[in-house]
Amino acid sequence: MSTSHSGRLRSAGLTLLSPEILLINAVGGLTLMGLVVLLSVTQASALFVKQLIFLAVAISAGVALTFINLEKVRKIAWVVGIVAVLGLLAVLLVGKEVKGAQRWIELGPVNIQVSEFAKFALVFVLAHYLAAHQRSLKTFGKGFLIPLLMILGTVGLIMLQPDFGTGFLCGVVGFILLFMAGVRFLYLIPALFAGFGAFAIAIWSDPVRFERITAFLNMEAAKTDSAYQLYQGILAFGAGGVSGVGLGKGRQQMAFLPEAHTDFIFPIIGEELGLGFTISVVGLFLIIFIAGLWALRRAPNLFQFLLALGALLFITIQALLNIGITTGCLPTKGLSLPFISYGGSNLVLMFMFVGVLLNCFRNWARPAITRPREL
Repeated sequence: MSTSHSGRLRSAGLTLLSPEILLINAVGGLTLMGLVVLLSVTQASALFVKQLIFLAVAISAGVALTFINLEKVRKIAWVVGIVAVLGLLAVLLVGKEVKGAQRWIELGPVNIQVSEFAKFALVFVLAHYLAAHQRSLKTFGKGFLIPLLMILGTVGLIMLQPDFGTGFLCGVVGFILLFMAGVRFLYLIPALFAGFGAFAIAIWSDPVRFERITAFLNMEAAKTDSAYQLYQGILAFGAGGVSGVGLGKGRQQMAFLPEAHTDFIFPIIGEELGLGFTISVVGLFLIIFIAGLWALRRAPNLFQFLLALGALLFITIQALLNIGITTGCLPTKGLSLPFISYGGSNLVLMFMFVGVLLNCFRNWARPAITRPREL
């Protein structure tokens, strides 16, 4: 890099280790890897072309959110929340059903998964509400009950589709935001146990999902049935070894591994590119997480702190869950690997979150988080 170019970066407040540069490079690396592996899996089919179109839309959305005034758009926070709720209701009423789940709104050639954008609305509305009622966060009504109902409403509508994985993810991120905002432990702990209990009952009462749990606990016995997808994914990692078998030469992409281009694309990376690339994927998500935490200390107010934290958590926790599921560490559930899996709705959402993070990172000049006072 030339001296003059380095000087321009420093004058803009950027260095090679700044959160903005780290985030852009990590997201770029993950996205490029996703395109390369998707091209290998789909063999340049229409799916790959559609993913390129999705990526163009996603980047446009991310760039737009990078340069908007976050404080001004807070005025429409409730509008965003209401639109998200109406969208989730529309999915239940007129949504497209695929494999027993009604999660998509069909708009011509495109299927929109509304629950993805409900994640954004949840973070946006929660961050706005908790910041606006900062002085009341230690109270039961305004500080705990109302934001809890926002989380439960979103989670409930998503689980009715049914989509337990996305519902669980929204619940986890929502509770972390309440905790980080300063809501009392006295209220959070019983609600947390009640939430996990209700989630366990919902799984136990659903034969298909309960079978997935038992299959996960005894994969070898169910490898030809309910654990087939997980078993094939583990075989893919084993076949790839350290160096991989080479792009386009993987056995699992030949219809052996269901959803190889979506939820289970991580085992394809392991099979075709090997251990080094799978570790690289984990490392890039870790860089995103560390860069985000590093920058959060500079947040000027609670709204931007919670907004950025929510965006960071949705990216990294979803990645953690997908990697845990595809490696057999967690029960099988359909969750995309951010920036890598095929699919337009999640890709656009993830770039929207990246846009929010970049917006925050470039505007935060000094640490000035205002914490709620004890009442």
